[in-house]
Amino acid sequence: MQRSNDLAAASLDAAKLLLNPKSVAVIGASQNPDKVGGRPIAFLQRFRFKGEIDPVNPVRDTVQGLRCYKDILDIKAAPDAAIVAVDGRSAVEQIARCATAGVKAAVVMSAGFGELGVEGRQRELQMLACAEERGMRIVGPNAQGAANFANGAVLNFSTVFTDIEPKDGPIAIIGQSGAASVMPFALLREAGYGVRYVIATGNDIDLTACAMAEAVAADEQIRVILLYLESLQDPARLASAAAIARRRGAYLLVLKGGESRKGATAAASHTGALVGDDAAVDVFLARNGIYRARDVADLVRATALYLDNRPPGAARTVSVSYSGAVAVMTADLAERVGLELTDLNEVTTAALRKILPEIATPNNPLDMTAAILGNPEIFPAALNAMGDDPKADAVMVTIPVAGRGYDIDRFARSAADFARTRNKPVVASAAQSSVRRTFEANGVPTFSTEADAVLALRQYARHHELLRAPEPPPLPELIDLNISGLLNEGDSLALLANHGIPIVRHVICRTPEDAAAAFRALGGGSVVVKGCAANVPHKSDLGLVYLRVATEEAAALAAHECLSSLRRIGTEDPKVIVAIMVRGGHEFALGVSVDPKLGPVVLIGDGGTLIELRKDVSSLLAPFTLEEAIEACMRLRLSPLFQGYRGAPSLNVQDLAGAAVALGDFATRSRTSLKSVDINPIILLPGGGAVAVDAVIEFK
Repeated sequence: MQRSNDLAAASLDAAKLLLNPKSVAVIGASQNPDKVGGRPIAFLQRFRFKGEIDPVNPVRDTVQGLRCYKDILDIKAAPDAAIVAVDGRSAVEQIARCATAGVKAAVVMSAGFGELGVEGRQRELQMLACAEERGMRIVGPNAQGAANFANGAVLNFSTVFTDIEPKDGPIAIIGQSGAASVMPFALLREAGYGVRYVIATGNDIDLTACAMAEAVAADEQIRVILLYLESLQDPARLASAAAIARRRGAYLLVLKGGESRKGATAAASHTGALVGDDAAVDVFLARNGIYRARDVADLVRATALYLDNRPPGAARTVSVSYSGAVAVMTADLAERVGLELTDLNEVTTAALRKILPEIATPNNPLDMTAAILGNPEIFPAALNAMGDDPKADAVMVTIPVAGRGYDIDRFARSAADFARTRNKPVVASAAQSSVRRTFEANGVPTFSTEADAVLALRQYARHHELLRAPEPPPLPELIDLNISGLLNEGDSLALLANHGIPIVRHVICRTPEDAAAAFRALGGGSVVVKGCAANVPHKSDLGLVYLRVATEEAAALAAHECLSSLRRIGTEDPKVIVAIMVRGGHEFALGVSVDPKLGPVVLIGDGGTLIELRKDVSSLLAPFTLEEAIEACMRLRLSPLFQGYRGAPSLNVQDLAGAAVALGDFATRSRTSLKSVDINPIILLPGGGAVAVDAVIEFK
C-alpha cells in the first residue's frame, strides 16, 4: 500500500511539473515554427514563458533566436521538462538520454509506437523502461502535449493556437486524443470562455489523461475539467481527481469514446451481454460524481451554468416567455429529457393573475403574451412571482422575438438581479444574437435555442445529483474459494445461499429414482426438473427443462430424458435438479460482470428468457448500500410493479434490493477470482420474499 501511495504521489508531482516547469528542453528543435519540433518553441516565446528554453539539435547552433545544444547532456543544469520531437526509433534513445541527464518529465510527441501494433508496443515498453530506471515520467508517446496559458508553458504543437487566440480561464481540457482536446477548446473560446489547460496525452503509457486530470484538479482556479477518454486505464487517478474537484466545488465531466460490446460474446452470462465494458464505466463515473457527456456538444453545453455555480436544488423549473408556441415546445422538451416543470401553488397563480392581462393564463410554462410590448413591467413582476414559488428551484427565460418596443436591457437586468438575489440558476434562450449578447453581458447563462437551455439545465441538475451521492462503503476482505471455471447450477445455487441470497428449495439427483424420491421429499406438489451440468449453462435451449411436473412417475421420466440428453452431449457427471415450482410473482434477474479495472458490476433487471430483448436493466458498482440498490430498482421501466400495477399485488422492492446487496458483497469479496454471475430468474413473490431459481457462476 505504501508503494502504491508513493507512486501516486510521484505521478502527481511529475504531472504538476509538466504544467509548471522552470526550464524546458526541446529535442528535435526546428527553426521552422510550423514543424512539430519548432512550434512548441514558437509558442513558448509567443506566450511569454518565463523559464529557460533549451533547443536540442545536433546540426544547429541557434534555433528561433535561442542557443541550441547538440545533446541534452550538454545542458549544464538538467531541465525540469523535455519535449521529444524526433522519429519514433530515435525517441527511445533520446528518452534514455533525458533520464540520464536528470530530466524529471517528458512529453513524447513522436509517433510510431503502440498505435502501429506489436513492434511499436515493444518500443513503448523499451522507452518506458529507460524512463523508469531513472525515475523520469512520460506523457505520450504520440502526444500533442500539454499547455498552460497561465504561465506560457505551452509544450504542445496544436495548430489551433495559431488560429484561435488562447486566453487564461477557469477551464481545463484533457484528452487522450489531440483532436478531442482542441475541439472543445475551439467551441469554448469562440463562446468567449478562457481555458487555462489544454492537454493531449496520446498513447498513455505512463502519465495518463487521468493523472493529468488529477494535477489540474488541484489548481484552485479551475472550476470545470473536461476529459476525453478512449479507455479507462487509470481509474484510481480519475477517482482522486474527482474527489479533489468535489472538495473544491469544481466539476469534472468525461466524454468516453469506444463504447464496447465485447461483453455480448460472453457464453455463460446474460449479464456479460447486457452490461458489457461500457456500463462499468457508466457506474464508475456516476459513483465518483462525474457527469458523462455523450458528445462534444454535451461536454461544453452547460459550461455557463457550471461557472455561474448556483445550487439547482431539485431542479424544479419555471419557464417564462411571451409566446404560446414556446410554452408548448418548452413543456415538450422538458418532459422528454426529464426536467420537471413545477406545479405553481395558489399564491403564485393569484399573484400572476394580478400581473398578467386577462387573456393570459397563469400556467407553467408561462406565456406573458404580446402585452409585454406595451407594459415591460410585466416581465420582472411575472419572473419574481413565479420564482418566489417555494417549488421553483430554477428559472428558464425564452425571448422568442425582439426589436423595437421590447425592452431587452430591462429583461436581462431583471433576470440577472433575480439570479443574484435568490441564488437560483437562471438560463435564457434567444434566436437573435443581439439578445443573447445582452443577457450574456449581464451574466445570465444564455443559449441559442430553448432545447439547449433545457438540456443544459437538466445536465447541471443531474451533475449535482451525482455529487450528492454518498461515499461508497469500504471494500470487504477478500476470500479465496479455490474454485475455477464454470459451475453447474446446483453448485452455483449452493454458493449463493452461503452468501445470503435466497434460493429455491431443491434436490440434486443422479438417477430417475432419486428424482422420484425428491418429488416426495419436496411435498408432492408441482416441481421443475432440469438438467444440471457446467457445460450447459442455458438449459432451455437444449430442452433440458421440464415444468409443472406433477407426479413421481413424471419426475422420474423427466430426469431420465435429461440425463440421457446430457450423456449424448458428453457430460461427464450428469445430474438433474428437482425444485419446487415457484408460482406467482414476477421474474427478475441479478448478475455480476467483473471489469478488470473497475471491479464487479451488478446488474438488476427484468428477467426471463427475453432478458436480452427487453434490456430493462440498471447497473451498480459493488459494493453498494441497500438505498442505492432500491434507487437502481426504481429506475427500471417495470418499476410500477413494485407499487402494484392494474390491480396486481405490489412487490417488495427491498427483497430484490437486499438480494442485490448480498450478491454485490459476495462479488466484491471474491473479485480477484470471480468472472461472472447470472441469476435468472429471481422471482419476487406478491406476499413478500425473493427466490433465486436458476443461477450460473463462472470463475477465472
